[in-house]
Amino acid sequence: MPNNELNRRHFIASGLALALLPMPALAQTEAAAKALVNSVVADINRVIDSGKSEKAMLRDFEKIFVQYGDVPIMARYALGADARTASPAQLKKFTKAFQGYISRKYGRRFREFIGGEVDVRNARKIKAGYEVRTMVKLRGSAPFDVTFLVSDKSGRDKFYNMFIEGVNLLLTERTEIGAMLDARKGNLDQLIRDLNKTG
Repeated sequence: MPNNELNRRHFIASGLALALLPMPALAQTEAAAKALVNSVVADINRVIDSGKSEKAMLRDFEKIFVQYGDVPIMARYALGADARTASPAQLKKFTKAFQGYISRKYGRRFREFIGGEVDVRNARKIKAGYEVRTMVKLRGSAPFDVTFLVSDKSGRDKFYNMFIEGVNLLLTERTEIGAMLDARKGNLDQLIRDLNKTG
């Protein structure tokens, strides 16, 4: 598969990850799961079609991410080993910077989802929560598999990772964040400042 097509799928599906939350792992029927996904997609499209500025829409997408994504867990994982040596204040600031960075990075790709479909195939219990398999169909792109992972460790079902055709999204972000931190010679405060300024 050409790299540009894989990157397109990665960005679009990752953007969906900020929206298709909580995923319907606990839905009693596949029909109910599909109905939930369809309603969330409809809400996303309403934001896209709202006529708001891009800046305003990105704020809306960040709210979705914070509400339905297990952001603290994702941020700690993305930071890797450095999360263990960071102070509580630094972790709090990094988590805030990370949620904005991810929301802006992927939120801009939502327009490419217009006219797309997400079909829920099945859900199964795993050690860390639930795994939900879906098929994503986008205009101008062949259908592809996206697997969402959800957990209730935060007290309610929240999304904490996803796999796009087997590619681990959170691991990818961990690699990118790690490279950004290395480029700053391990200066977490500088990374936080720079993440806040991205996009």
